[in-house]
Amino acid sequence: MQNGALLTKNWLHCFTEMNRPTLRLFCILLLLLLTACFMGICMGSQYISPACAYRVLSGAQTDLLTWRILQYVRLPRLCAGLLAGMALGLSGAVIQNVLGNPLAAPNIIGVNSGAGFAVALAGVLFPGMVLLTPAAAFLGALISVFAVLKIAKATEASKSTIILAGVALSSIFSAGTETVITLWPDALTHNAQFRIGGLANLPYSKFTVAGLVILLSSLAVFALAPMLDVLMLGDETAKSLGLRTRRIRSAFLVLAAALAGAAVSFSGILGFIGLIIPHAIRHFTGEENSRLLPACALAGASFLVICDTAARTLFSPFELPVGIVLSVLGGPFFIFLVLKKRGGHSNG
Repeated sequence: MQNGALLTKNWLHCFTEMNRPTLRLFCILLLLLLTACFMGICMGSQYISPACAYRVLSGAQTDLLTWRILQYVRLPRLCAGLLAGMALGLSGAVIQNVLGNPLAAPNIIGVNSGAGFAVALAGVLFPGMVLLTPAAAFLGALISVFAVLKIAKATEASKSTIILAGVALSSIFSAGTETVITLWPDALTHNAQFRIGGLANLPYSKFTVAGLVILLSSLAVFALAPMLDVLMLGDETAKSLGLRTRRIRSAFLVLAAALAGAAVSFSGILGFIGLIIPHAIRHFTGEENSRLLPACALAGASFLVICDTAARTLFSPFELPVGIVLSVLGGPFFIFLVLKKRGGHSNG
């Protein structure tokens, strides 16, 4: 109990004693989040001004059509985007730091695909049991992340080999998902959206349980952030400081799997958020997790909502799944990171 209280105190101290550039960054991220929320609420096939949205939601103005658009379409979609973006951005930062690999991300090492396969399988074995979806996604994500870790330990693999092992696992799980959907087409509703990743037509009931998992897991990650800083110093140094490295590493991977799995359970197999966001945020916060992780959560939430708003408005009246936009942005970014890594002769 004392250790836990001390860690929480240290985290709060780091967060409250941040320097001006970091404080400025968090102010910008909060402003960006607010802007993303306004975009998610107001923009669409029918534009709704912020003032009109406020009047309708507060009951000061009676407009049944606008109220239905806000209540049943845009607000649930906004909440789902905020939760999924936060979870995937945070999960990516944790996985990269635990594995010590800047190219690792939930979609790259097969975590998202593993969660997707488990969700598809649960749809066959337990049809109609919606509450089991987050649990199945978590189990699939957990198996994926520990499988990659086991391969890395068993083969003493380099960082590049870990990525290749993750890509192989991702292909296997994706093939499994396609097989399940082919043999049991009703296993997943909105198959195409789930496989690509999207936030359309999501009622609150679809992500209430998963949202609770995301919030609790995020709080746990924030509280344990100082331990992750110590873990990143290396196993020998961490052990000399009294840290139980195996247990802490496993705890962080479980939390990362819970975050990614919960997001996949309702948003589908969204990619690249967990890769792009941590890389972008590290340029401003550095490697200190007490600042990096909350910043990744805020940036991930804003990024997904903005991408989703763009996906449903750029080609109006047609709407693209947000997974397509993320792939268009994330694919070149991943190639850039690989080329940059090779240019730096980092072959470890």
